[in-house]
Amino acid sequence: MKIAKFSVPLLILFIFPVALAQLKFGFYKESCPNAETIVQNLVRQRFASDPSITAALTRMHFHDCFVQGCDASLLIDPTTSQSSEKTAGPNGSVRGFELIDEIKTALEAQCPSKVSCSDIVTLATRDSVFLGGGPNYTVPTGRRDGFVSNPEDANRILPPPFISVEGLLSFFGNKGMNVFDAVALLGAHTVGVASCGNFIDRATNFQGTGLPDPSMDPFLAGRLRDTCAVPGGFAALDQSMPVTPVSFDNLFFGQIRERKGILLIDQLIATDPATSGVVFQYAANNELFKRQFAIAMVKMGALDVLTGTAGEIRRNCRAFN
Repeated sequence: MKIAKFSVPLLILFIFPVALAQLKFGFYKESCPNAETIVQNLVRQRFASDPSITAALTRMHFHDCFVQGCDASLLIDPTTSQSSEKTAGPNGSVRGFELIDEIKTALEAQCPSKVSCSDIVTLATRDSVFLGGGPNYTVPTGRRDGFVSNPEDANRILPPPFISVEGLLSFFGNKGMNVFDAVALLGAHTVGVASCGNFIDRATNFQGTGLPDPSMDPFLAGRLRDTCAVPGGFAALDQSMPVTPVSFDNLFFGQIRERKGILLIDQLIATDPATSGVVFQYAANNELFKRQFAIAMVKMGALDVLTGTAGEIRRNCRAFN
């Protein structure tokens, strides 16, 4: 069953009327009528050769929006005299920038200085989620690009993989997002991967005990030790069988309820009383998870946005005008 495209926007407008006051569904209808089609076509082309782009863009969108708002500050390249968010530790493995460049080039050729880089990231993420099997939802546009990109902001704000559930809910709560939003957005790990450095301690020497994390399935711990014996190893965050690392579904929630979470926070949300009930609901109902994920994504995409005459429309997403 597809999500009705009007249901999510109406709910979000009720929740965030101020944040969305100057964002608009179909913002480019007159100034660049083919904008969303151009984005969709290029994302579709990339997805056909690299389905993992869903995880890459979702992560990019998250890392951009939660650091000083959805303003494409993450896209800025560092220079010899100025660092940028790209150089921050949590952003070291963020990828997909070349696809944003490709989309921006196509849009500039048809509609010069009309479509912001922040809207490109928002639209491209939405389209990649749908291509991966996720919800089909509409997003308002009209964001503008920011003038600031500091690695210190990203290092200070973005949550580490060992964050507590209390810390996680506080992180989202500070942005007006609730437990349903927080757990739904972590559900994006259904299409994600992580390098061994983010979890190998859970399979080998948890909290200095010399033993694996007792909350991790022992067979999974064994597989992870084998995986991480190879330099540069990584593992899919969705270890459900069969493994579906590029399929956007709710199997991730069933997996963590079976003690098969890769990241510590993924496992914790399955057992903590504050989140376990939501995990159970999402595990039992794929459509509920997709609907709530769409709601959370639209809310996230409205965080601290620049609109109207604030900010700018970059000509090159990697550099300020």
